Parts: sequence; structure tokens; C-alpha cells
Amino acid sequence: MNIEEQIKDYIASQPEPKRKEMQGLHELILRLLPEGKLWFTDGKDSDGRVITNPTIGYGLYTIHYVNGTTRDFFRIGLLANSTGISVHILGIKDKTFLPRTYGAKLGKASVTGYCIRFKTVKDINIDILEAAIKYGAELPNHE
Repeated sequence: MNIEEQIKDYIASQPEPKRKEMQGLHELILRLLPEGKLWFTDGKDSDGRVITNPTIGYGLYTIHYVNGTTRDFFRIGLLANSTGISVHILGIKDKTFLPRTYGAKLGKASVTGYCIRFKTVKDINIDILEAAIKYGAELPNHE
């Protein structure tokens, strides 16, 4: 199964209305990153244990580890969680930037150093979420 099929199946597996919202956000992020690499992680480690929620990834971000190794990963992540939807924006050095810049304007959302979590799209200002995603997408491809 290719990545597009995995993403389609993942979105289809969500209950309504989350399914429709995930599809809309997926389409929004694809418009914002038309040339971005698509990713899908099933949330399992190398032993097959579930360690996180499945995630749709967009763009490219090279993680540089302290030991000198690197790993390519996605820049923007979209995932369903038990209480709603999360958007991850990876590679922002200042962990106060997202909450400081977008937190109060987003509406009913929890904002951390890299994660914007909300119950439903109706609870947030979609234009502000789009601005945060655009910001993340335009970051350089390294730390």
C-alpha cells in the first residue's frame, strides 16, 4: 500500500465528524505545501508496539542529534487523538513561539512548543491555524 492509500485509509477510519475535519485539514495542508513530501507513520516502533498515534506528515525536516547523526522526518504532522485533532509543527527552536504567537488567537485549543490540539475545527480560528502551518512550512530544513 502506498503512502496516499495509507493516508486515505487512516482518514476513512476516523468516526464522523472527525473524518470530514481530518480530510479538510489534509487538503488545506496539501495546498500550503504543494511540493512537500508526504509521510505516514503508523505509530508503531520497530518491535510493532504502538508508541504514538498514527500521523500524516508533510514536508521535510532533518533532525540533527547530539551524537552527530541525522534523520529525515516530516515538518508538519496531522493526527487524530482521543479527544480531537492535533497539528504538530516540528523544528521550532523557541518552544514559547507557538503559544505566544498563535495561542490566544486560535480559540479553544491547547498550544505547546510544537503541538496545536483542539476538539473540533469549529472551536478554532482556521485562518490562525493556517498561519501557524505556513510559518512551520517556511522554516529552513534543519535545526
